[in-house]
Amino acid sequence: MRIRRSTAGDGQRVLAIWRGAVDATHDFLSREDKEAIAAEVADFLPSAPLWLAVDADDRALGFMLLDGARMEALFIDPAQRGKGIGRALVEHALAGAAEILTDVNEQNAQAVGFYERMGFVVTGRSALDGQGRGYPLLHLKSGTRS
Repeated sequence: MRIRRSTAGDGQRVLAIWRGAVDATHDFLSREDKEAIAAEVADFLPSAPLWLAVDADDRALGFMLLDGARMEALFIDPAQRGKGIGRALVEHALAGAAEILTDVNEQNAQAVGFYERMGFVVTGRSALDGQGRGYPLLHLKSGTRS
């Protein structure tokens, strides 16, 4: 596995990873909200500047959207979970920043557990998500690096 920047040709694969990951981990979303979020994501994700974890055949296994020291998204193909891909992407982000900030849906217990294992700590909570929907967010910061 290696990590590289996304290209325009990666758009459909990235959307497929996002859909699969959301289906596997976001069972708390209503059908209507899931469809609305999917439409929003389809508008920007394929052209977003992503970091991709790819296999030996250059097939994307997961992706991360990083804006400076803020991780806006981290999604892994559900068939590839548990193989260190998320860890590798987070470590890639940490290699370029003293600390990383991110938000996670409080109801996504799998993701909350991942970030805890990665040493992230909760710095706050919002009752609504970034679009004002009733899905609470935990605000996280990576642990102090020496």
